[in-house]
Amino acid sequence: MLSIHAEQLTKKYNYKTIFQNLTFEYSGNVLGIAGNNGSGKTTLMKCLSFLLRPTNGSLYWEKDGKAIDAQTLKSMAGYAAPYINLYAELTVKENLTFLLKVNNIPVFERKLDDLLQRVQLSELGNQLFGSLSTGQQQRTKLAAALVRDPEIIFLDEPGSNLDKKGHALVQDIVEETSQHGKMIVLASNDPHEIDLCDRVIRLTSE
Repeated sequence: MLSIHAEQLTKKYNYKTIFQNLTFEYSGNVLGIAGNNGSGKTTLMKCLSFLLRPTNGSLYWEKDGKAIDAQTLKSMAGYAAPYINLYAELTVKENLTFLLKVNNIPVFERKLDDLLQRVQLSELGNQLFGSLSTGQQQRTKLAAALVRDPEIIFLDEPGSNLDKKGHALVQDIVEETSQHGKMIVLASNDPHEIDLCDRVIRLTSE
């Protein structure tokens, strides 16, 4: 079982405090981070995934009671966020294939096709990422977060630019992933997405 342990977690940029003295432990399936724009959701998400270092406090992950270092955590995780982009000059399939190859994971065409069907992009696998609509690009980013079959999935505003079908897709991803005993950390200001979470950390903007 995976668990997060944070104690007195604080992040500041220059003289601005983004959040401070956050202390929590979590070992369930879906952890939510809620708050208005500017409340620090993305910053906290980046700290939890070791993309940013907190200014103060301690943070560590465990699996089955054993500590996980940052490099190991990143190898176990998938990440989808508006600020993490893919290669515009590569097709959807080429982007996904690249992610597998750089992680030394075998590429199986059938698995890629199944994943594209799952994220509602079956007909767009050979389209350049840069030519897609914003909604199609968001679906591709969700596919990129899932392609390595990660144990932890970080979803920052996963419903961004998605239509009704896309929001249902996000719900399906969250529910299916949690049913398999994996962990999702989901940051959002969408109440429907936050309702999918087992526990919610609520941040307030100053």
